[in-house]
Amino acid sequence: MADRLKGIEVFTRAMNEGGLSAASRSLGISPAMAAKHMDALEARLGVTLVHRTTRKLSLTEAGRRFLDEATRLLAELSDAEAEASASTMAVEGLLRVAVPVSFGTINIAPILPAFSARYPLLTVELGSSDRLVDLMEEGWDVAIRAGRLRDSLLIARKLASLTAVVCASPDYLKKRGVPRTIADLKHHVCVGYTLSATGGGKVWRFGTKGDIDVPVQGVLYADNGDTLVAAAVAGQGLVYGPTFIAAPALEDGRLERVELEVPLVDMGAVYAVTHPNRRPAAKTRAWIEYLVEEMPKQQHCL
Repeated sequence: MADRLKGIEVFTRAMNEGGLSAASRSLGISPAMAAKHMDALEARLGVTLVHRTTRKLSLTEAGRRFLDEATRLLAELSDAEAEASASTMAVEGLLRVAVPVSFGTINIAPILPAFSARYPLLTVELGSSDRLVDLMEEGWDVAIRAGRLRDSLLIARKLASLTAVVCASPDYLKKRGVPRTIADLKHHVCVGYTLSATGGGKVWRFGTKGDIDVPVQGVLYADNGDTLVAAAVAGQGLVYGPTFIAAPALEDGRLERVELEVPLVDMGAVYAVTHPNRRPAAKTRAWIEYLVEEMPKQQHCL
């Protein structure tokens, strides 16, 4: 049984980390032994899982199907082992968490003091960036991602659903009027988030599936939601994005919600993502469970 599991682990690590050499290093075995485990796995299954060259591995059709099942199997086994030993594992050390800038400021930073009080031996390093970080290459334990997840071998835990909002300052709406339809947007200034699939560039997408494209005009585009919200508060124009970015300004009246005749796009959810095929450390499990506990309390602003 141990050899069977090792073969599956070698296979998934090799496909996730770029080859047998990388898999052997992360598993602490020789490349020759890693290749032996891969050969034994294919022989036992009676199928070819990967095409191998001196430069790379590529999955066969059978390999793609087996990779999905193998990833799920190892994740479930890892969860079971972690659950069994959680009571004896200390929550301590350094926890590195990558978060989107606005979400980290508005939703994560305020709940950190209570988390630190619960786990005083743990130090948290919070990295704020709107780019898609590489957990493995950059050494993050957990990343918080908002929106729709790309296909990935990372293990994801849904924390909360996201909603969208179109809004502007009271002064702007008083001067330019309140748009009621998407056709009205051509008469307005629209600030855009360049990293978004729904509110960046010169097109905003509406409909729950994002299948209604609306050309818009603006004089400001930025890759940071806080910048756009600050500009909208100052009267720069309409902003369209996830509710959490604008929530504080909506709550205190600096921004007002604009209702249009079509549904806003389904923005997906907030997820905590962690490394694949890895038994999560106690600090990682503690952080994710804390987020699962706290995020529903913030649902009003998501």
